Amino acid sequence: MACHHFDHLKPVPSTSASYAKGCEDCVKIGGQWVHLRECLACGHVACCDSSPHRHATKHFHASKHPVMRSVEPGEEWGWCYVDEVMVEMQ
Repeated sequence: MACHHFDHLKPVPSTSASYAKGCEDCVKIGGQWVHLRECLACGHVACCDSSPHRHATKHFHASKHPVMRSVEPGEEWGWCYVDEVMVEMQ
């Protein structure tokens, strides 16, 4: 299945400093995360589904922003929640 949600995204302002702080939602509640994801619509940094609180998925459900990308070192992929597909990022 092809995903076209990545096609019309504009770059969001993000810096490695925002990733260094961790999952924005976990920081607020004192939670812990496993891996970080960044919303490609607004730049929100949240934790993956392997994390206890699954904030990236919760962000999708609340915002309807369809795509997140991994911000883990060496990972170059994104996930579309609507089409449920992984997309290689370049």
